Amino acid sequence: MYPLHLRPLLPRYNIAPSQSILAIIQVDDEHEASLLRWGLIPSWRKEPKGFINARAETLEEKPSFKESFQQRRCLIPADGFYECERTGKIAPPYFFQIRDESPFAFAGIWDTWQVGRQSITSCAIITTTANELLAPIHNRIPVIFPHEKYETWISGELETVRDLLTPFPASEMTSHAVSYDVNHPMIDEKYLVTPVEPNLGVTLTLF
Repeated sequence: MYPLHLRPLLPRYNIAPSQSILAIIQVDDEHEASLLRWGLIPSWRKEPKGFINARAETLEEKPSFKESFQQRRCLIPADGFYECERTGKIAPPYFFQIRDESPFAFAGIWDTWQVGRQSITSCAIITTTANELLAPIHNRIPVIFPHEKYETWISGELETVRDLLTPFPASEMTSHAVSYDVNHPMIDEKYLVTPVEPNLGVTLTLF
């Protein structure tokens, strides 16, 4: 875990699993912004192999996620995400965002894995059934929160936060095709979110 005062924050346009991702966590009743590794490694795991996503429907059933969901929820700020349309060998990428392009947060969970001197604090993004906008592209969507739900998710009681794990309304989102260059994690440039004609432009599936 890297507190933000130790590292500068720069805009990111293409974040891949195992890379650092900005997250807001709660430590001793205080909210803290940190850079976590994307790919949750449960503390009890023997090797540092992580889970990129966690299904909302099984959070309290899976040993890898249950304790983190109950005790270590986090917010992962963003203003959009990529998904790919499965149409055979070619998977056209699309960029999804809130209709007014405002920032939001993904629902996440986190944990710290430590063996000897090696310590990794990591997180996973929670997904649920896709809404009507994303369903033609993929059957899952990350759980998205507007600002007014942030505090409830990160510090609310379990009975309350369970009700938040629903698809974000399709009517409040928009999407457009983007370059196939998002398939290359080494490319992290602003042009990746620029609209292109569908099937023009290989691609990174975030969820």
